[in-house]
Amino acid sequence: MTSGRDSRARLHVVTGKGGTGKTTVSGALALALTMAGQRVLLVEVEGRQGIAALLGTAELGAQEQVLATTDTGGRLSGLAVDARASLVEYLATNYRLGRTAGVLDRIGAVEFATSIAPGVRDVLLTGKVYEAARRTGRHAGSGPSTESVYDAVVLDAPPTGRITPFLAVNREVGHLATRGPIRGQAETITHFLQDRRTVVHVVTLLEEMPVREAIEAVAELTAAGFHVGSVVVNRERDPIVTPGHLRRVRAGTDALVASVAADLDAAGVATSSELVTALLAEAVDHTARVDLESEQAALLEEVDVPVVHLPEIPEGLDAPDGELGGAGLRRLVESLPTEVTEAAG
Repeated sequence: MTSGRDSRARLHVVTGKGGTGKTTVSGALALALTMAGQRVLLVEVEGRQGIAALLGTAELGAQEQVLATTDTGGRLSGLAVDARASLVEYLATNYRLGRTAGVLDRIGAVEFATSIAPGVRDVLLTGKVYEAARRTGRHAGSGPSTESVYDAVVLDAPPTGRITPFLAVNREVGHLATRGPIRGQAETITHFLQDRRTVVHVVTLLEEMPVREAIEAVAELTAAGFHVGSVVVNRERDPIVTPGHLRRVRAGTDALVASVAADLDAAGVATSSELVTALLAEAVDHTARVDLESEQAALLEEVDVPVVHLPEIPEGLDAPDGELGGAGLRRLVESLPTEVTEAAG
């Protein structure tokens, strides 16, 4: 565990197989950091507006917008990075094209560049995230400041199948460009993404395919020089029967059938062989699921990174009108350990 503002992660990259809840974890992490008094930027790059739906806010745009402030001094901002807008901004800033960059967009040159050239889109997306994470501010009434605008940036990143190429794209560009500003910028961004204050959190469920992808992603990211902060097991369900009951279900004895029938009678429930059979079938299915989840959890414990667990939220995560996030999301915020919020690789 790390301590001190300078040793905390500056960029949290959240990835996971589709359907595991990486956007949910991104939002919970951003809220946790904000409630701890940090200035946080929550970024999405896939154009799905999942963050707006999760938090109950208006759709995010290509310009950063403040979503909430806290009594602790925290401030949460949101941004949906758009590759076309990022390219126009890049051309105007680095090549002083000014209004010409907008003309290129209108005639379709920007769309052509971001769709036909392999990796260009990811270069633009990672470049924009890098710029936001490294940007410094200005104190009111004074000159330039070296203080960062954001204490932390949380990136709702592409899924595990694409995360390593996404983060490594600038390294590949650097290999192609032998000199000049493109190579220099690519090397700078690569260094930042491989710095220990950039950490990747891999979200999974206790199911075979998500766990396998999570384990593979950890290995690939580590081999590529990136730092994995944690594996986040999302939507972990509490057991509804005791270990002793599970053992009895696995044994499947006739005595269990009689015991279930007796318990139902004692509770005043009219019993039948069909009802007892159906209940035991449900118990067998539940036991098989518990056993599978235990096997998958054991596989994750072999991975050489912290594994954290977030509970299933039966009431759901929808945010009521006028509130930033629902009660369910706030339960996840409270469940996040410091291994995630302060991870620094």
